Amino acid sequence: MPTETTARARPEHPVVSATGLTKRYGDLVAVDAIDLQVRAGDVYGLLGPNGAGKTTFMRMLFGLVRPDRGTIEVEGIPVQPVPVRALGGVAGFVETPRFYPYLSGRKNLELLAKLDGGGGGRINEVLDVVELSDRAGSKVREYSYGMVQRLGVAASLMREPRLLVLDEPTNGLDPAGIRDMRALIQRLADSGLTVLLSSHHMDEVDEMCTRVAIMRRGQLAFDGSMSELRGRAGRATRHLVTSDDATALTICRTTPGIVHAEREGARIVFDADDRAVERLSRELVEGGVGIRLLHAPTSALTTLFFRLTDTEAGDDEEAA
Repeated sequence: MPTETTARARPEHPVVSATGLTKRYGDLVAVDAIDLQVRAGDVYGLLGPNGAGKTTFMRMLFGLVRPDRGTIEVEGIPVQPVPVRALGGVAGFVETPRFYPYLSGRKNLELLAKLDGGGGGRINEVLDVVELSDRAGSKVREYSYGMVQRLGVAASLMREPRLLVLDEPTNGLDPAGIRDMRALIQRLADSGLTVLLSSHHMDEVDEMCTRVAIMRRGQLAFDGSMSELRGRAGRATRHLVTSDDATALTICRTTPGIVHAEREGARIVFDADDRAVERLSRELVEGGVGIRLLHAPTSALTTLFFRLTDTEAGDDEEAA
């Protein structure tokens, strides 16, 4: 587990600072003039749909991709032109961590320790942190996907980083794996480690992060604390099915607090907070309209996320 000393970044600089950071691939602007800061002790979520530019940002942070314009710094040290100078206190992975499948988890960590110039004295400690001690002797090819992800975190912790960077750490995991990974990240954050993670799930960011940046087509649609984001998320999308949808739609459009009311097939979709929904329910009953279904398929935060990123629930396009 990171100690208080290793987990604390130098106070005179943000842990990560991006200024005007831009990356183009031909006509595609993957990251478009981003300014953001990750402070010591943050669990900072980089949130956005697939293709928003999250992975490109992380590749620039790790020095794997050169920005076309702007700068990115770690504790005041520019990542470019010599990434190794800035990344001494940074560990993590972009996309899926890779290991030798025919070697055990422990052997993989031993090899990584040698490559990194260390003696592997922390292997038992990090295996215990990620709860893989009992499977350390098993070959990695026998691991579940979630166990491989946790082994990736263990490999990152071998460096005693001040900043842990995780790209979509729960992507592809089953519900139990998601639960275990979220619990692990929370334990690391509670130890004082600064964490930067990307995700396209609002509930994941809401559960774990203290600050969040929401990306949309390479740009920032929001950057601030989770409390600030929650303050903007007063309304949730609601689905309504009634005995008389034509009359119900008219009532929706004249009831204060009901917005974006539209007919979608056999249902009415609108945005509203709980108080407006209570008012609408009374208006429908008084208007002689029977309510067959009224529910919120997404939370208010998720509704706000879709609105900020111009996406629809269920979108999952593959993009760089």
